[in-house]
Amino acid sequence: MSTIVRPVWAGKPKPVVLALKAVAIVLILAVVLFPFLIVFSTSVSSQADVTAAGGYVVWPRSFDLSAYVQILSGGVVTRAVVVTLLVTIVGTAISLASTVLAAWALSRQGSLFQRPLLTFVLITFLFAPGMIPLYLMVKQLGLLDNYWALILPSAFSVFNMVVVRGFMMSIPQELIDSAKIDGAGEFRILWQMVLPLSRAVIAVVGLFYAVGYWNAFFNALLYLSDSTKWTLQLVLRTYVLQGSSLVSGAGSDATMQPPAESIQMAVVMIAIIPILAAYPLVQRHLTKGVLTGAVKG
Repeated sequence: MSTIVRPVWAGKPKPVVLALKAVAIVLILAVVLFPFLIVFSTSVSSQADVTAAGGYVVWPRSFDLSAYVQILSGGVVTRAVVVTLLVTIVGTAISLASTVLAAWALSRQGSLFQRPLLTFVLITFLFAPGMIPLYLMVKQLGLLDNYWALILPSAFSVFNMVVVRGFMMSIPQELIDSAKIDGAGEFRILWQMVLPLSRAVIAVVGLFYAVGYWNAFFNALLYLSDSTKWTLQLVLRTYVLQGSSLVSGAGSDATMQPPAESIQMAVVMIAIIPILAAYPLVQRHLTKGVLTGAVKG
């Protein structure tokens, strides 16, 4: 009777290997989570804790939310959060709509100009416009100092469209043909059949778009000169790098102000909390959506 020889990667790992993997995972988690711990601890630390730590705090001895109260009552950060939320929500909706429609049209074999349009779109993926032509186009469209300048230039991603198109091409053609026999049109097939089957890839692409809009600051730096329209990331960059004040009446009583390090880290926490909260909602779709959409197409 012959013995089945399994490859090395298919066998059960030895206890030493499991222990080494556990140690590696713990070290990676420590390296990733330690900066977050410093940011959070410093944001809720008092002046005495910051002074005792010589700057940034690893573990606060007291819990003080005065930094959050101060920056949110000043108006600058609150307004920037609202602007960033609106840009992220509207931009993600427009980007998803344009990406899904383009992916569905370019995934339909034999549709009108399908091959030439696909080639044209892929060419733009390989040869992207430079910063100066893009700025001149935005200026000619009259979008300077306009929120649309933060959305329209990055409203469509060819990479995301290719991922969604590959996912849609994996849907069995028999399902679409049966819907056509029942009298369904293209938009009804897309809305009632394709979109429910594409929830995973749409969730992943939506997360990509939302993270991009939320973290973008260069477009705001380039196109917005009115500081009242700045996004949260641009406000954070301006304050952390240039030391600008985020609170009203900052010079009225310096002894009553939270430490500068706490204010900086509080703004960082406000900037990263929404993304950290949104990621677990689509995490279960991440691997399935990206891999399935990238394998075919």
